[in-house]
Amino acid sequence: MFDSGWILALSGCLVGAIIGFAARKSHFCTMAALERHWYAGDDRPLRAWALAAFTALIATQLLAAAGFADLDRSFYITEPLPIAGAIIGGLMFGLGMALVGTCGFGALVRLGGGNLRALVVLTGLGLAALAAQRGVTGYIRTELLDPLALDLSGFGGQSAGALLTRATGLNLQVPLALLIGAAGLWWVFKSASFRADRNRLIAGLVIGLCIAAGWVITGLYAAHALHPVQIEAGSFVMPVGDTILQIITVTGELPDYGVGLIVGVFLGASISAFRSDDMRWEACDDARELSRHLLGAFLMGTGGVFALGCTIGQGVSAFSVMAISAPIVMISIAAGARMGLGLLMEGNAFGFLADWRAPKAHPSATKR
Repeated sequence: MFDSGWILALSGCLVGAIIGFAARKSHFCTMAALERHWYAGDDRPLRAWALAAFTALIATQLLAAAGFADLDRSFYITEPLPIAGAIIGGLMFGLGMALVGTCGFGALVRLGGGNLRALVVLTGLGLAALAAQRGVTGYIRTELLDPLALDLSGFGGQSAGALLTRATGLNLQVPLALLIGAAGLWWVFKSASFRADRNRLIAGLVIGLCIAAGWVITGLYAAHALHPVQIEAGSFVMPVGDTILQIITVTGELPDYGVGLIVGVFLGASISAFRSDDMRWEACDDARELSRHLLGAFLMGTGGVFALGCTIGQGVSAFSVMAISAPIVMISIAAGARMGLGLLMEGNAFGFLADWRAPKAHPSATKR
């Protein structure tokens, strides 16, 4: 079975279809979750996102402990901690996310329903990611950000579990994951309104389990394949660029799991939109909106590469392996998104610093 190079991409496509269907049906979106939490006082979307992250954490660590997932080869914990890239890239990604109204994953889900603005965003994001990884903006990363990365190998590694294990001399990887996961799930499920929201609850569980499945699938394939295979679970920055390359070039290189995941999420979202009679063509209203989406796409593509991930890549996938970068990037993304929303809705990117209380509901919060 592992002799066929298409198995990996087809596996990613299947997992992606499940994720896309669940996300479209429940309106799963990180940007919408933050916006509704800050401006509408509704934290159910945020709890759904957190449920996905904590589910992925527990499932991934248990699978790894049982020998079904090889996490040591994940690039989230094998490379030096990109501290500068995590902060700067996270801020860029969050700001771009606010300008667009969603992240790369959300744009892919929206594209499944016929949103052509999302196509513009994904094209710009993918090209920007390629430029930041292999092109002109990559010089900024290699010359200014990469030298500031921290090598934590002497302290045990780039994951919280490894650091704690080295510090105590005890293997506390799984206990720490279960402790964090239990505390997170307690917060998620203590909300009665969220417990009653069946679609969001199921979506959070399904997406989290699908991310854990990605570690198992790519790890299993890598162990049997005769060629190098990247161990991954789910990210929507660089794989978008790789998908564009697969579409426009013929190199003889077969698509990997990440490309399959991108295609699968689009297909799953399309099926969900069709079943719900929710497919409709949408485009930018004017040149000003188009320029805002292009700028946001550039910031997300570039920032996502600088930070080694996005809201799903760092927020769920990296979090599931307890990478130190995950909370750093997510806090930076949230800060960037808050500044972007402040600029768009309040005319002041830093106005929220004057008052740490939750902002009052804004009428435009429901119009995005």
